[in-house]
Amino acid sequence: MTDESGKRSLGRGLSALLGAEQEDFAGGDQARASRTVPVELIHPSHLQPRQRFDDEPLQALADSIRQNGILQPILVRSHPAKAGAYEIVAGERRWRAAQLANIHEIPVLVRDIGDREALELAIVENVQRQDLSALEEADGYKRLIEEFRYSQEDLAQRIGKSRSHIANTMRLLALPDEVKGLLDKGELSPGHARALLGAGDPAELARHVVARGLNVRQTEKLARAARDSGGSTRTPAAKDPDTERLERDLSALLGLKVAIDFRGQGGSITIHYRSLEQLDDILRRLNHTPQPGPN
Repeated sequence: MTDESGKRSLGRGLSALLGAEQEDFAGGDQARASRTVPVELIHPSHLQPRQRFDDEPLQALADSIRQNGILQPILVRSHPAKAGAYEIVAGERRWRAAQLANIHEIPVLVRDIGDREALELAIVENVQRQDLSALEEADGYKRLIEEFRYSQEDLAQRIGKSRSHIANTMRLLALPDEVKGLLDKGELSPGHARALLGAGDPAELARHVVARGLNVRQTEKLARAARDSGGSTRTPAAKDPDTERLERDLSALLGLKVAIDFRGQGGSITIHYRSLEQLDDILRRLNHTPQPGPN
């Protein structure tokens, strides 16, 4: 397969690569398109980006195969290290489910495919079927870029995704392992995880998000607040009695809530107002402007 034809087929997805064979199935000439191979001669690929296969969906697929057979052949290539054996390019879920269903021979399409295209096709199939976790998808993109020298723009064209999607997905790999673990377990969504990028302590923020059940927008606000305050989300230390007394005195003087944040030799004063009229009153007092009288 030439590079140009590869771009077309991968841009349209795995189904384009199998288009001729699918026409054969429709015409009833499946024998010319595929062959059956004993399951023990078929092996998973080290290029497979997917690392987890959930038991419940896999069992459901096995039940379907037991009832209806394998409707779409598995795409394989000759195994690079085992004579007479095959390596899966796309369709490992079907291969695993077939074994659960006690199917001893499965239909395959054998193609002459190199490592680069094998990894591309594995990613395309899984992404299109939404079978990859966000981190598995990100790692697959990283491997294509590092091992096969793609730019993000080239990769976007090859697999039919936007460059921004690839860039944002790969950014997840920069998160700490603790946050990645929460993402893998589904306790954080990719949107949550992206909101935590660039925070001073993403792991601490992630624990707050999970404990409080925050949505993505709330997580973004929490991350911004943490960055503005130097990266900490810890509960502030209790204020000393003198500071609390000053807060009460100023609140009584202004008739508004006042908070004092004392930090060593300096700090900040926050005055809370509820209307523009209250804000105007504060500004007049600061400028020593007399309260306007009645007309």
